[in-house]
Amino acid sequence: MTNHNDHNSLGNPFDHRQSLVHGRHCDCQTCLADDAPRTMPAHSAAQPGERPSTQVNSDDMMDRVVESALVRGIFGHSDIHRRQFMKLVGGGTAAAVLASLFPMDAIKAAVKEDLGPLEKTRLDIGFVPITCATPIIMAHPMGFYERYGLDVSLIKTAGWAVARDKSLNREYDAAHMLTPMPLAMTLGAGSNPEHFIMPAVENINGQAIVLHNDHQDKRDPQQWKGFTFGVPFEYSMHNFLLRYYVAEHGLDPDQDIQIRVIPPPEMVANLRAGNIDGFLSPDPFNQRAVYERIGFIHLLTKEIWEGHPCCAFATSAQFARENPNTYGALLRAIIDATQYSSNPENRSEIAEAIAPTNYLNQPVTVIEQVLTGTFADGLGEVQRVPDRIDFDPFPWHSMAVWILTQMKRWGYIDGHVDYQQVARDVYLASDAREVMRELGYEAPEENSRNYEIMGKTFDYTQPEAYLESFDIRRS
Repeated sequence: MTNHNDHNSLGNPFDHRQSLVHGRHCDCQTCLADDAPRTMPAHSAAQPGERPSTQVNSDDMMDRVVESALVRGIFGHSDIHRRQFMKLVGGGTAAAVLASLFPMDAIKAAVKEDLGPLEKTRLDIGFVPITCATPIIMAHPMGFYERYGLDVSLIKTAGWAVARDKSLNREYDAAHMLTPMPLAMTLGAGSNPEHFIMPAVENINGQAIVLHNDHQDKRDPQQWKGFTFGVPFEYSMHNFLLRYYVAEHGLDPDQDIQIRVIPPPEMVANLRAGNIDGFLSPDPFNQRAVYERIGFIHLLTKEIWEGHPCCAFATSAQFARENPNTYGALLRAIIDATQYSSNPENRSEIAEAIAPTNYLNQPVTVIEQVLTGTFADGLGEVQRVPDRIDFDPFPWHSMAVWILTQMKRWGYIDGHVDYQQVARDVYLASDAREVMRELGYEAPEENSRNYEIMGKTFDYTQPEAYLESFDIRRS
């Protein structure tokens, strides 16, 4: 067995005093080592754009990863139960029992041989400060990147045009993107074409249509003719869901309303100034509009399409090809963090971890309302919608096919589209499935499924027929 000394960035799974998932108020030995108040554990104290000063021996790190994965799997990824058990029986006894049950040295050797050394450990990852990016963000202060041997700098980015351009220019190794973006970038819609891949979705649901308080008497979308709405990017689910919603109510989104691209952090200010009548935006800015008594939540987007994708983890195909081991480690960290985020019991802890200035820079209460689904709606009621936002990493090919139909519907792409092939090339369901199962999580057997969207069935095998079924469209 490996000597169970603390490896700084990776908690000792046999030590009850150490947490394997570090939150804002983590009480483990490592995080309490510094008497000064902190919002992140000592070994993760770097701000976005800065590097942690401590480096970990790669062999020791991989040994600890294997031990940690086995122990976490045994305890169902419940760190509380693990720490209680280790305190009860003692870490040495637990390590000896594990060694008697599993051929640890052989497993570690096999993992190292299979994975190989990381080609690159220092990574720059861009993110836009919204709750959809929760797994990508919380993986930093809560130790998920370090768990897989990665030294990640999270770089806060104002909006997705910047995120796209920095990704294309190789300033970012990977990025938090909107689910339509890798499709658009691969097809050359809005930029020069370059093959980008999306091996993991970050969140499902999690958006809302917000209207200014002056429009509380205009809940019928047919009353919105002449309104101006904000969306965060052209190639976004926000744009496509808003267009879908108003078109289903008889409005042409290109003629009857105006749609402006506004970076998410500027949504509330534009609503306050009267520059827009409403927006379909990511949180926490929907809830922030309510918090500041400027707007109200007209509709959660889950009411348009239950389980729709929004944001994702993406990188260039070139990065994955040139750095296969690093790509694999990064995908493991993202999927592990996404699954942790999917547990409602972890949401309050996560809200505190991602609230600080270097991440979302939002009041914890605003983020908690989004993540827990208990929230004020701005109309005098408190709503309880536990799945207001959820986290599911699997990138269904059928999600990509639906997005492509809407890109073609509104003129963002034209001509022949090989829907299924593009979906396979960009949404890497097989990679996600492999990692999910490797980490002990359930993964779907199939890559596609049909959806019900505002009462209309989307058959992923008939995208052109679906497209032609709409009266309001550009193509």
